[in-house]
Amino acid sequence: MNIKSRGYRIFLVFDYLFIGLLALLCLFPMLNVLAISFSSSTAAADGSVVFWPEDFSLAAYEYVTEDVTFLSAMAISCVRVILGTGLQLLFTVLCAYPLSKDSRRFKARTVYAWYFVFTTLFGGGMIPTYVVVNNTNLINTIWALILPGVVPVFNIILMINFFRGIPNALEEAALIDGAGHFRVLRSIYIPLAAPSIATVTLFSLVAHWNSWFDGMLYINDVSRQPVATYLQSKLINSSLNTAQNITDLNTLARLTKISDQTVKSALVFVGIAPILLVYPFLQKYFTQGLTVGSVKE
Repeated sequence: MNIKSRGYRIFLVFDYLFIGLLALLCLFPMLNVLAISFSSSTAAADGSVVFWPEDFSLAAYEYVTEDVTFLSAMAISCVRVILGTGLQLLFTVLCAYPLSKDSRRFKARTVYAWYFVFTTLFGGGMIPTYVVVNNTNLINTIWALILPGVVPVFNIILMINFFRGIPNALEEAALIDGAGHFRVLRSIYIPLAAPSIATVTLFSLVAHWNSWFDGMLYINDVSRQPVATYLQSKLINSSLNTAQNITDLNTLARLTKISDQTVKSALVFVGIAPILLVYPFLQKYFTQGLTVGSVKE
């Protein structure tokens, strides 16, 4: 018993060291970007900034907060996340509830289930999707970023597995008392499915916030692009052209304190900040939401 206990402790030590090393490898690039964003243009150009700012400066963040286009892109992404995540959760729950029932209770369950599975294996592709979005007059509107992915099949499958883990006795008791299916869903399934809902919420939120390609494809007006698309276009540009056509000496002096590298680092960190702020509140449900309902007794 002592040998097993000692071996288990040794395993835990190596396990924590290995996981800690992986966590640091993921954290180091973020720390480097953060340090560059708070450094002066000279220190960033010298390549002396690693994980701690050199010649501390807030000039890059001052420039970013004065960029009207960037702030507009942030606002558009916030609206997209609210609308897109809300609609995805609505359709996920409404689809998962009937599909979690037995075929004896929902006769067409198998047909609908295979229909959803088919969409995960085969798709029309980018050009047919663009044609549909264009013909429905969604180009240059926020709905072009939301409606094509409003029914996330993976999230539906995840929610189905959770709903199947809820005891049938709870639903049967509610139905006997006169409750309808919408009342059962609202009063029993949704409260018990909080971990799973938090998980799919996190998936939807991150997917909408980080999605940049659809913004480039469907949004032609730069002032209507989400922040991920805006950042992608900024990061691939060779120069920000910050000091061109500036005649005010104070403004010019302030712009000399920044560089392409510091401004781009500040843009990246401000762009990911909302996700970093939201994730800790949902993280405690994340693991439970992924595993619960996966095993039945």
